[in-house]
Amino acid sequence: MLSNIQILPEVASTMAGKVDALYFFITAVSVFFFLLVMLLVTFFAIKFRRRSKDERPEPIHGSLKLELLWTVIPFILGMAMFGWGAVLYFDMFTPPVEGMNIYVVGKQWMWKIQHPEGNREINELHVPVGTPVKLIMTSEDVIHSFFVPAFRMKMDVLPGRYTTAWFEATKPGKYHLFCAEYCGTKHSQMTGSVYAMEPVDYQDWLERESVATLSMAQAGEQLYNQLGCGTCHAQEAEPRGPSLYGLHGRAVELLTGNAITADDSYIRESILLPAAKLVAGYGPLMPTYKGQVNEEELLRLVAYIKSLNLDTEDSTSESRGGKELKEHRNE
Repeated sequence: MLSNIQILPEVASTMAGKVDALYFFITAVSVFFFLLVMLLVTFFAIKFRRRSKDERPEPIHGSLKLELLWTVIPFILGMAMFGWGAVLYFDMFTPPVEGMNIYVVGKQWMWKIQHPEGNREINELHVPVGTPVKLIMTSEDVIHSFFVPAFRMKMDVLPGRYTTAWFEATKPGKYHLFCAEYCGTKHSQMTGSVYAMEPVDYQDWLERESVATLSMAQAGEQLYNQLGCGTCHAQEAEPRGPSLYGLHGRAVELLTGNAITADDSYIRESILLPAAKLVAGYGPLMPTYKGQVNEEELLRLVAYIKSLNLDTEDSTSESRGGKELKEHRNE
């Protein structure tokens, strides 16, 4: 009977064991010093109790060695916990370069999930084992929190901005997904499941579920054309708007003289509030699309603009290859 009692959730990600190790270390140190203090309090209460009304205790002058001992030891343990926790924190919030991106939109009271290939899920997330998965998340209404106990991963999902988290599943299985931030009447029902699958099984699922669907970048391109974005943002910079090719991840010089990295949040803000950070050399000509596109459509537009980086690299490689071929022919 006791063997069926599970104190902690299953360990199913690369970070779960590391989180548990730190947790057990802090718990062990806390329990040790709690028992030590209780034991010493009991011992001193008995040893130095007042045995008669006339008894007067001897004055205690203290000990420098003892003072240093109970100052240095807690300091070393505290710094060890801090250093260990800091390293773990940066590991948890620095996703690997390789891996896959999955887009999550929280909404009362469901999780809407989009894969780059175009697959869409509600309250379910399918991922391959052994592949780092980066979640790019936002909310349509209130604050939510994406929590998978078996992965020891939790991240708040905020309206009006993107937050990211990552995990790498280590074994196949079905794992619980919760919203860990009170978000309204049906907060307790905002649950789901994460299915970790072998890479072959995941590819089979991906192909089976992606019939007649566009990838996120393709859907974003359709929306981009419907909104007429290409009128001002061509491959070469136009007088009305800068080029978006190769934009993602590049430093952009602003009208204020400052520079900012064009990440997902910057692109999102530029679509909804184009006058917030004007690019140097351009005026406030772009209209706002706030209220015209929802969060899912914004994610598709961002995915398409990110894909323009690949198009730029391909065209650069082709032009470089053509130039080398021409030089070879001339020789």
